[in-house]
Amino acid sequence: MRLLTTALTQAVRARASELGFDRVAVGPATPPEHAAAFEQWLDAGQAGTMEYLARTRAERVDPARLLPGARSVVAVALNYNPAPGGATDDWRPVARYARGRDYHDVIRPRLRALAAFIDAAGGAGIRSRVAVDTSAVLERDLAARAGLGWTGKNTNLLSPELGSYFFIGIVLTTAALEADDQQPDRCGACTACLDACPTRAFVAPYVLDARRCISYLTIEHRGDIAPELTPAIGDWVFGCDVCQEVCPWNRKAPPAREPAFAPSAPLGPLEALLALDDHAFRARFRESAISRAKRRGLVRNAAVALGNRRDAGAGPALRRLLDDADPVVRRAAAGALQGIEPTD
Repeated sequence: MRLLTTALTQAVRARASELGFDRVAVGPATPPEHAAAFEQWLDAGQAGTMEYLARTRAERVDPARLLPGARSVVAVALNYNPAPGGATDDWRPVARYARGRDYHDVIRPRLRALAAFIDAAGGAGIRSRVAVDTSAVLERDLAARAGLGWTGKNTNLLSPELGSYFFIGIVLTTAALEADDQQPDRCGACTACLDACPTRAFVAPYVLDARRCISYLTIEHRGDIAPELTPAIGDWVFGCDVCQEVCPWNRKAPPAREPAFAPSAPLGPLEALLALDDHAFRARFRESAISRAKRRGLVRNAAVALGNRRDAGAGPALRRLLDDADPVVRRAAAGALQGIEPTD
């Protein structure tokens, strides 16, 4: 039995490598170690308006609810770190992970191929289910349990080989596989990520208050950005990489091998984003993770960024938004104009 388990595990690793994943690790499909901390985080309201996390909390703290009989987790990493000089400077206000094709569309077919391989190689009755970050699993915790990396103080998964610029994919399976050892926490006394956060979103090491996080505010949050946080947004229009940029483990992070994660065209000036209507937004970003913010979010964010830049040249475009059909966009434009063209 052990020989069969070992052989199957080795075959799964080889198949994951063939599919282009940069790292693979195997762990048990048991409730995540930080399940209680996750529930406390939800109860404290630190998930902000991400109600879907609370709705699926039971599934997230027990993988067996997503796949009854699950015994093993195969966690894979796919590097998205841009090569030096690989993106034009105008992409700087967009987090690295969102500058190319939507990662869900790149990872999910490969995960399904890996799951199909496990089902076929595992024999009769073996079932597997894939999960990216749209499924009700705590993928970071399951990946950490499998030894793909450790959870850093900035709450990202860190790998000695890849840093933190990688996507996580999960395959839950009823197959019995040999688990890897967990990796130790290598953050030590470093607090670079905590100290660098522009909005002071880390209430403690390893604890992020999403309500203050620039990534949350520019992507998940649908309403107005609080005036006291607006200046700290800087010119980020989708996501934020600050806590990763200062992490020592990313200093030697290798560039991604996957060409789909590189931008296919320049982003263009932020003023041009202000002119997008719903149709133009969907046409431009339908294959990009930026579509998650919707037109309202991206235009709001661009207005905030231009206001923070004190970009007088954006005045005419911002004034046109004062008549926009969306009240959130109107208020963002008015706030930006206050910074560019103060009335006092």
